[in-house]
Amino acid sequence: MPTKKPKSLNHRLSITILLIFVVLISILGGALGDRLLGYKVLDRWFPSQQISQKGETIIEQKVVKEESIVIDVVERVSDSVVTVGVKKTQLITNPFENFFDPFGFFGLPQPQAGQQEEQIEQDIGSGFVISKEGMIVTNKHVVADTEAEYRVITKDDQEYKVTKIFRDPSIDLAILQVSAKDLKPVELGDSEKLKVGQFVIAIGTALGEFRNTVTTGVISGLGRGVTAGDPFGGYSEELENVIQTDAAINPGNSGGPLLNSFGQVIGVNVATTAGAENIGFAIPINIVKTALDDFNKTGRFERPFLGVRYQIISLELALLNEVPEGAYVVEVIDNSPAQKAGVKKGDVITKIDGQKIDEKKGGLAKIIQSKKIGERVKLEVWRDGKGLELEVTLEISQ
Repeated sequence: MPTKKPKSLNHRLSITILLIFVVLISILGGALGDRLLGYKVLDRWFPSQQISQKGETIIEQKVVKEESIVIDVVERVSDSVVTVGVKKTQLITNPFENFFDPFGFFGLPQPQAGQQEEQIEQDIGSGFVISKEGMIVTNKHVVADTEAEYRVITKDDQEYKVTKIFRDPSIDLAILQVSAKDLKPVELGDSEKLKVGQFVIAIGTALGEFRNTVTTGVISGLGRGVTAGDPFGGYSEELENVIQTDAAINPGNSGGPLLNSFGQVIGVNVATTAGAENIGFAIPINIVKTALDDFNKTGRFERPFLGVRYQIISLELALLNEVPEGAYVVEVIDNSPAQKAGVKKGDVITKIDGQKIDEKKGGLAKIIQSKKIGERVKLEVWRDGKGLELEVTLEISQ
């Protein structure tokens, strides 16, 4: 005769099965409500600490994360960023010395009694260390005065006299050598992988006064061609294939590093254009790396040289003026490869070795930089409504 289960046991088992069924139905119903209706039951009584109605917590977490990235990069890289100072003798003239001289207004030679020499010492730019033995990268225009004496100052106020300067005549770049053995070099990144909107950090001596100033922003554009200047150097220079950023870059920041969020240098800051607001520019670090490779092999900068000053004609300008896209030649340098090949002012260079000159891909400068000294290249030129082909042998940059 089979044994009967106690009634109380059957009752408890039934209740357990019912409870499990209710829980499963509740979970399924909640999931369907969340997916189909977007209604989160638990959040009504137990709000998530991750998300508030206005998303303040998420925003706060994002800000804290961004701040920690900047702080970490600055702490790791600041010791590698230096200030560049100049020491020179400057002739000072008193404009009121001959104010009452009746001959002073006729442009006649006047006595030099109102002139006197003054010793000038000033912070004028920035730079960053690329070797512990004292090699430092900066802009060429920062150290353009060949008669002046230069020095670099580290974050901890250690001062070193610049013993050698190597200037690259084709891009705004210079290498300084100081007598040091224990400097901390930066890590160089890859500017080919940059994206518009990418977060960047700039460090430098803003306005030639505020050392180790940190600013942040994003990459606003790539492959730009601009006329950039710096009142400290009194220069204006055509730059091709540069990085545009809204990180504040002021006079004195020139030569300092533009960094990514990993603390790698992805550009060399080169100041701003006249009248610009929230716009700065930097030389892509890959151009610098190529120049440094050449320098390390030969001990000097040797780069292929065509010998033209030009302005890029965009598609819009080409359509408006009924001319082809390309590089409009503003000037041909005397005794340059371009002049020897017959390039003339007013020509439009449309292709080099069949490669179209495209502003977005770096323009004429980037194509020439990819060639070798002594290499013969074919220029496709538009002149007076007709196309012609010229052969040029590239020479060492002047």
